[in-house]
Amino acid sequence: MRAVVVRKDEDGKTHAAVEEIAESDLPAGDVTVAVEYSTLNYKDGLCLGPGGGLVRSYPHVPGIDFAGTVTASDDPRYAQGDRVVLTGWRVGEVWWGGYAEMARVKADWLVPLPDAISTRAAMAVGTAGFTAMLAIMALEDHGLAPGTGEVLVTGAAGGVGSVATAILAAKGYDVAAVTGRPETEAYLRGLGATRIVPREEIAETVKRPLESESWAGCVDAVGGPMLARVLGQMKYGGSVAAVGLAGGAGLPATVIPFLLRGVNLLGIDSVMRPYEDRVRAWDAIAAHLPMEKLEAMIRPAGLADLPELGAAILKGQVQGRVVVDVRA
Repeated sequence: MRAVVVRKDEDGKTHAAVEEIAESDLPAGDVTVAVEYSTLNYKDGLCLGPGGGLVRSYPHVPGIDFAGTVTASDDPRYAQGDRVVLTGWRVGEVWWGGYAEMARVKADWLVPLPDAISTRAAMAVGTAGFTAMLAIMALEDHGLAPGTGEVLVTGAAGGVGSVATAILAAKGYDVAAVTGRPETEAYLRGLGATRIVPREEIAETVKRPLESESWAGCVDAVGGPMLARVLGQMKYGGSVAAVGLAGGAGLPATVIPFLLRGVNLLGIDSVMRPYEDRVRAWDAIAAHLPMEKLEAMIRPAGLADLPELGAAILKGQVQGRVVVDVRA
């Protein structure tokens, strides 16, 4: 079978290339899956390159997401022919992942794919879209509802932001999309954004702990100074779902928004999410993500394209969702 294999040389440098491997090379696991599609995330870019501290041993097969069909199972929950999706659990980091024509994993890590979602669409969603749905669910669990005001999405042209924008718009929210790339405006409006907020308008740290109440909710993929600024602009009782740190891991903020406006900062983890939450999120994706909008996000790729795309995503040069046909 074909796979993208990352090797490390004696000088500590890593090299990723498509190679032929045997099924016997796969790690031990309960379920073997014929992978049909995978995708590209920021973590994948790290694992395709220097590793970012995520990869523990080499040679390594990256790919933190995959969707496909079960070919063999030692677990009664899955049978040959079942369609499944996998995101998280450090697959593609410490465990061989989806950049191969077959994968072998623990049954606990898999989720049955809803009938309404194809394996290709599942990877257009991937960890990014799954995380976006978890963020929206958390915001709604904390009181967000259509008609309560604009919802801000930072890093809106990226993977998480794109899916969040599309789902929020489909659910009836007014979405304000933050982007530093003016050329993405038409793309974001096509996903349903009602307003485009240039990144420079909201990226600068200000000394005032509170500003005018602007946002009923926020899906934040940036972190850093932008997140601190957004916290001071939230409406009373509003919530921010933090899903990323593209702008830095630091948070130069005060507690004033939490104390005087009752603002909530909700941390969203998608890697170790319990099974029940995963099923709920995938069912919600099937119900609320417009598939025609999803199609507009897709950039098709094959295994051979991944080393170059991995470098591009680390530089912030990938728009929307890369869907990798591992058989191409």
